[in-house]
Amino acid sequence: MLHPLPTARGPITAEVRVPGSKSETNRALVLAALAQSPTHLDGALISRDSDLMLAALTRMGVTVDGSAGDGWQITPPAKFSPVPEGIDCGLAGTVMRFVPPLALLADGDTLFFGDEHATHRPMAGLLAALRQLGATVDSDSLPFTVSPPRSPAGTVEVDSSATSQYISGLLLVAARLPKGLRITQIGASVPSRPHIGMTVAMLRSHGVRVDEIGDNVWHVHPGPIAARNMSIEPDLTNASVFLAAAAATQGQVTIEAWPAESLQPGGVFLDVARRMGATTDVAPQHVTLHGPARLQGIDVDLHEASELTPVVAALGALAEGTTRIRGVAHIRGHETDRLAALVTEFTRLGISASETDDGVIIDGVAAPEKLTATAFETYADHRMVHAAAVLALRVPGLTVTDLACVAKTMPNFEADWRAAVGA
Repeated sequence: MLHPLPTARGPITAEVRVPGSKSETNRALVLAALAQSPTHLDGALISRDSDLMLAALTRMGVTVDGSAGDGWQITPPAKFSPVPEGIDCGLAGTVMRFVPPLALLADGDTLFFGDEHATHRPMAGLLAALRQLGATVDSDSLPFTVSPPRSPAGTVEVDSSATSQYISGLLLVAARLPKGLRITQIGASVPSRPHIGMTVAMLRSHGVRVDEIGDNVWHVHPGPIAARNMSIEPDLTNASVFLAAAAATQGQVTIEAWPAESLQPGGVFLDVARRMGATTDVAPQHVTLHGPARLQGIDVDLHEASELTPVVAALGALAEGTTRIRGVAHIRGHETDRLAALVTEFTRLGISASETDDGVIIDGVAAPEKLTATAFETYADHRMVHAAAVLALRVPGLTVTDLACVAKTMPNFEADWRAAVGA
């Protein structure tokens, strides 16, 4: 079934409130599960990814009370339960990489499995680290079973060049290990590194002592994790697709509740948009982006904020000149091979696009309204929907093969998008 996407009838003007940050929500849930006493969580993301995290933690003995509107009360278990029948990770990277380290604290085997595409997502670095800690793990990819050690080791070396989530997953559980944990990153540079900064900051806010030794060593001291009630920030990466609607149509979009300071890498989108010609007004409680008369192509390194790649690529296709996105080779291992997917779908539309070793090159289209609209394949990837939605504003008749996958982080995206663009 094909799903039509709206085309802009003119400059888009909208005020939008996006749901809570997926990255912050799932870190907060794990910390609440590990804490000394119950935690209240407000503003959390309600989506497939957070539902999967809640289900995983519940199966391990965590109690969750409340509703989306009133917030959740998270009560940690006296001891984590093994789940030999299995935990469903879906396609959620935070679930498949944050929950297996918790299995070190259980007293039996826990099986992890996921969607069909999940078997291709990178896991080997994290599972090798769990083995160094003394666990037995029977595979290097989903599905796999973790058998915890009697006494976990206190040091580990991990190659986290595929995803920063390996390090974040180990950091989150480290204080609850008898010896704490010293983590050393080996191999190439870590992508999306601000997400590690977010993890460290959240741990410290819960009373955990984390020493950062140079750029590649983290020493987490053993000890309790204090309960701390939290309010989750809006998801700035999800906000980028709405801001991009203004950039693509000479419009004006305001995102409500934009944080004055944030560790989310999605905030980088404002800098990217300004380089492409947009202007922004940043106020204490919101940000407004004004689209330029003509977008300009740029050369940009998104290594620290690679989730923005599909939306920035879409803007590049609508810009004047060439856009080159660098530093994102690792997104070949995301929900799909995003570089190959973007190039394939852009090329089928008639947009000149090519892969490089670490990114993509896109030539802007002078008259996007004259492109021949196709069915844009989403590859079960929510970010591919975002790219298609931005292109469709200027390419009449564009459809996508799947809208359900966007529920991964924004279940109400279709209705919110149509309201924002005036469809």
